[in-house]
Amino acid sequence: MEKNMYLKDNNSGMLTSAAVNWFPGHMTKANRKIESSLKLVDAVCEVIDARVPQSSRNPELDRIIQHKPRIIVLNKCDMADPKKTAQWISYYKSRGITAIAVDCKSGKGINNFAPTVKSVFADKIKQWESKGMIGRTIRVMVVGIPNVGKSSFINKLTKSTRAKAEDRPGVTRGNQWFTVDKTLDILDTPGVLWPKFEDQNVGMMLAYTGAVKDDVVDIELLAMNLLVLLREKYPEPLKARYKLDKIDIDSLEAYELLELIGRKRGMLISGGEIDTLRAASTVLDEFRATTLGKITLEDVNNG
Repeated sequence: MEKNMYLKDNNSGMLTSAAVNWFPGHMTKANRKIESSLKLVDAVCEVIDARVPQSSRNPELDRIIQHKPRIIVLNKCDMADPKKTAQWISYYKSRGITAIAVDCKSGKGINNFAPTVKSVFADKIKQWESKGMIGRTIRVMVVGIPNVGKSSFINKLTKSTRAKAEDRPGVTRGNQWFTVDKTLDILDTPGVLWPKFEDQNVGMMLAYTGAVKDDVVDIELLAMNLLVLLREKYPEPLKARYKLDKIDIDSLEAYELLELIGRKRGMLISGGEIDTLRAASTVLDEFRATTLGKITLEDVNNG
């Protein structure tokens, strides 16, 4: 497992990472399980993180799933910017993919899933009924990368706790069947990342949300990257949270901005030096806890 190596991009002023290569052996097996289980299902439900809708989609799945009908579930929508979530749903619709927004903690949107599946299969259901298969069960495979809330989605959907839901990547290892109602079954699969993040930005996006574990990245540099992104996309919430209203944050280097936040919060160590590691952890924790507000890091036009 490689640890990210970060370099400064002199063109953008941002810190960029070398390609991340994080592909534990169990994920190779998981890919094979998904591939072999496709013949058992009618459609695939892809759960993604509404805060990073592009980066949380596994590009390997397009090859594996091929022509199976697909429904995208933008989970954690209560943590994401609602306007941008609506834009992403429209974007997927324009490409022939049905998408819905849900939040597993609050249960928001969960009840829309079964009707959405049946709507996608409306023509197919008519064909089945014409052949005498009244009430035939639709079987849907649920896929997604680690830590997008796939297991929590299944638990809310099926009103059970059988799917293992833990806030750490890669906890689900096996395939399990669940019944949603008399005409809908779902197949859970392990969370799967892909062999290599060719686009270094994808690796960072996943690290911001915690889909890539913090112990394989440089926390300070990750937080600096996030601050530069927030300064660009959500400057007002950033300034409000860290009391930076009277400061020209656009003129600061990323490290200076991190130091400033540490100083504002009184994060000092011996000799009056600023504890930038603690400041970095705070920035990441507060983004992930939506303390900074509802934020979506990827836009449709550049996702």
